[in-house]
Amino acid sequence: MIEEVPGRPDGVLEFMVSGRVASGDYDAVLTPAIERALQEHDRIRVLIQFAPDFEGYSLDAAWSDTRLGLRHWRGFERIAVVTDIGWLGTAVKAMAFAMPCPVQTFGLAELEDARRWLGEALGTIHLRELGGDALMIQMIGTLDADVYDRIGEDLETFIATHGRIRLLVDLRQFDGWEGISAMSQHMSLMRDHYRAPKRVAILGEAAWQHVAQRVFSRFFDAEVRYFQGADLEDVEAWLKQE
Repeated sequence: MIEEVPGRPDGVLEFMVSGRVASGDYDAVLTPAIERALQEHDRIRVLIQFAPDFEGYSLDAAWSDTRLGLRHWRGFERIAVVTDIGWLGTAVKAMAFAMPCPVQTFGLAELEDARRWLGEALGTIHLRELGGDALMIQMIGTLDADVYDRIGEDLETFIATHGRIRLLVDLRQFDGWEGISAMSQHMSLMRDHYRAPKRVAILGEAAWQHVAQRVFSRFFDAEVRYFQGADLEDVEAWLKQE
């Protein structure tokens, strides 16, 4: 049985799943709710709570679940799964890496934490002009795919104004990407603008961030240098050298 929980914020759907789920539950509740929401929003956030008496899916329900996921593969922005059922939590975690959006599991006692996670911004990207053709991109926290949509227009405007630019990428507060979709957006952004930078400075504080130098060197037709634990002023001075 699947029931939709009313009163959730705009763009957020919440469902309670209990007993044994059949294909009719998808046809009557889950599929119509998701398709209605996607008519109003490009991407939606979904919370699914599994009651302790959840028994599993019938074969036709599993097929309905697969079809629904494939049909709206890019329509999910974030998914929270709330359950105390051990095998179910393990299965969700095992599949999460292949999903196109962030997926997080929570226990039943953490329902409010799950709702809060759905609503919060995981990370952000700040653009700051450093004078002339120099621009700093500050990546903060764990980034999801939407953050790239928000900066795309500003970045393109700066490139259109200055032509080839000098780029400072600040990774000191960067924790990584939340899912494959976010990483793909990052790679797409670099691919679309690979000719724009003429010099790239990467500022980080963790050893793993040094990998960014090799990645950026492959994508950009530019001189790329990594600075670990350096002062921002020193990095800017190198960036602006002629």
